[in-house]
Amino acid sequence: MTLKTILTASVLMLVPVMAQAQCNWDYGTQEAAISCADGTMWDATAMACVAVASS
Repeated sequence: MTLKTILTASVLMLVPVMAQAQCNWDYGTQEAAISCADGTMWDATAMACVAVASS
């Protein structure tokens, strides 16, 4: 084999490995940040921003 062939094969093998290393493996464990307007808060049951009852 020539040096050029060995280098080409090495690059073709390493590029997918390096690309995969950049992936975010904990994708499923991250939670989205929910922000509601002033005077409302997030209700997980209703899955919406609801008005805060003031007394």
